[in-house]
Amino acid sequence: MLLLFWQIFSTFFMIGLFNFGGGGAMLSLIQAQVVSIHGWLSEGAFTDIVAISQTTPGPIGINCATYVGFEVFHGAGYGMAAGILGSFAATFAVVLPSFIVFFFIMKLFTRFHEAPAFTATMTVLKPSVAGLIGAAALVLIVDFNFGGSGPAARILTDNFPDWKAWLLFIAAFLLSYFKKVGPIALILISAAAGLLLY
Repeated sequence: MLLLFWQIFSTFFMIGLFNFGGGGAMLSLIQAQVVSIHGWLSEGAFTDIVAISQTTPGPIGINCATYVGFEVFHGAGYGMAAGILGSFAATFAVVLPSFIVFFFIMKLFTRFHEAPAFTATMTVLKPSVAGLIGAAALVLIVDFNFGGSGPAARILTDNFPDWKAWLLFIAAFLLSYFKKVGPIALILISAAAGLLLY
C-alpha cells in the first residue's frame, strides 16, 4: 500500500509540475497516467470522475485528483480511511509544484515580465493550452491505439453508448458555442435531459 501511495503522489506531482493552462488542460495528462499508463481506473470510471469534478465547486484538475486518489485506494479494497489518505496525497501532490514554482516565478516575473524573451515564451505557450484542452475532450470520446499493425481509433462506448448520448453532447456543444449558455445552466439542462432520455 505504501508503494501505491508513493506512485499516486509522484504521478500527481509530475502532472502538477508539467501542466500548463489550468485544470482543463490537466485532464488529458491525468487520463494518460491514471487510465493508460497505470491502469488504476477504466475509461468509464475516469469519465464519471471528470463529470463529478465539473459539477463540484473548485478547480476541475484538483477535484479530479482528489476523486482519483480516493477511488484508487477505496476501489482497490483498502477501505475508507485509505481512500481519504489517497485523496489527500493526490491533491497535495498536484498543487505542491505550483506553490514551489510560484515563489520562484514571482521573483522573476516582477523583474522580467516586460522582457522580450518572456513575452515571446508566453505567446508560444498560449496555443498549447487550447491543444491540451482539446486533447482532454478527445480522450473522453475516442480511444487511440498506436500498437499492432498501425494506429487505430474507436469510440468509447462507455461514454457514448447510444445515439441519445451523442444527441446530448451535440446539443450541449451547440448551446455553449452559439448561444453562449453558461456551464451551470448547461449542467442543469443536461441533467434534466439525461433523466428524461434515460
